[in-house]
Amino acid sequence: MIEVNVPGMLRDCVGGRARIAIDADTLADALWTLQRDYPLLRVHVWDDVGKLRQHVLIFLNEEGIRWMETLDVPLKPGDRLQIVQAVSGG
Repeated sequence: MIEVNVPGMLRDCVGGRARIAIDADTLADALWTLQRDYPLLRVHVWDDVGKLRQHVLIFLNEEGIRWMETLDVPLKPGDRLQIVQAVSGG
């Protein structure tokens, strides 16, 4: 099990929780599980072809996944995913 931190703007997509626990062996599995189990979250985080939306960052522990060479990274207990949604305005 790993912990996923969900920003306030997206908590309504996961039943109002700030943190959720998911069971996954790899980072790719974790992302797939999030998309499968939380379809409302999927709409806000991923586009129609499954890529992260431009204004969303996901970190595995302290490393941004957008710049990883592969998502087949093994996960271990205590690992943490954090979803960060950029807010802009003018």
